[in-house]
Amino acid sequence: MSLHYVAVGWNRQKKIYDSILAGSLTLYLALFALLGSLVHPNATIETLLIRGFGTAAFLLLHVILCIGPLARLDRRFLPLLYNRRHLGVTMFLLALTHGVFSIVQFHAQGDENPLASIFLANRRYASLADFPFQPLGFFALLILFLMASTSHDFWLRNLTAPVWKRLHMMVYAAYGLLVAHVTLGALQSERSPVLAVLLGIGMACVLSLHLAAAAKERRVDERQPATGGDGFVEVCAVEKIPLNRAVTVSLGGERVAVFRYDGKVSALSNVCQHQNGPLGEGRIVDGCVTCPWHGYQYLPDCGAAPPPFTEKVPTFRTRVVDGKVYVHPKPFPAGTRCEPARIDGNVQEVAV
Repeated sequence: MSLHYVAVGWNRQKKIYDSILAGSLTLYLALFALLGSLVHPNATIETLLIRGFGTAAFLLLHVILCIGPLARLDRRFLPLLYNRRHLGVTMFLLALTHGVFSIVQFHAQGDENPLASIFLANRRYASLADFPFQPLGFFALLILFLMASTSHDFWLRNLTAPVWKRLHMMVYAAYGLLVAHVTLGALQSERSPVLAVLLGIGMACVLSLHLAAAAKERRVDERQPATGGDGFVEVCAVEKIPLNRAVTVSLGGERVAVFRYDGKVSALSNVCQHQNGPLGEGRIVDGCVTCPWHGYQYLPDCGAAPPPFTEKVPTFRTRVVDGKVYVHPKPFPAGTRCEPARIDGNVQEVAV
């Protein structure tokens, strides 16, 4: 968390993350140019650059789309999620470079304005087989530009989290446009089936991971805890909650994170106010619930970020009876302190 906005604050983790990213892309582009010149000896350097930057951007987009569901399925992928926006901005720059080289190569030599030529060079919009693929790439690049230019927390705060989230969910529209862009463009001229097979594998990975993550989330939402006469809902046995971690339960249509720490149990909304990250997948660090996505923190008993930060999430009443944890599904207003439930007796730790 940071109190003041800065352009980019590179800590050690970010430096390692970005160094690996830059090194991997440099190696990919070098190998692509080398192998491309061997397989297609007549290809110009401009053509190799267009293909190299385009495939790098498209490959990185697949990685970006897979990181989210992978992190929901396995906590070990969370470090990739922490700085995923760096991947997004890098992917846009690769796509922009691909687009600029393509416009110069194919649209800058005629009498028409190069940007107008993208839409007018091929006017067979009524044909499915001959549909112009370049405008699809242009609109996808426009979406990626909007996402990259609003990736900083300044825009998240000023656009508000719901608007920012809807804007960045447009990545799936961009992905669909790019799949169509590749299918109607590069696949039409490729004689080898390799590109088509790779595209199919990439789409299958993205779809299957999202379906698997959705199924896991659905199991949480469909779980129906027993409700007592006083409105409290039985969540689980105390020992089922790992120390300094949480279990997530759906109560009244809202996901609630129930944390165990320092011989106490507290419950608060599962939704981080930063980017709607899953607080229940985080842990207690320095006495605060710490979001696994970007490290935003909240005090577990009141749901408020420690001063001078102002983020707040709703809290819920808890109780522990005969080794069972109960939560009342009616939330308190965000930032309201709720006395934690005390744990009596010995609790067997759960390995995490």
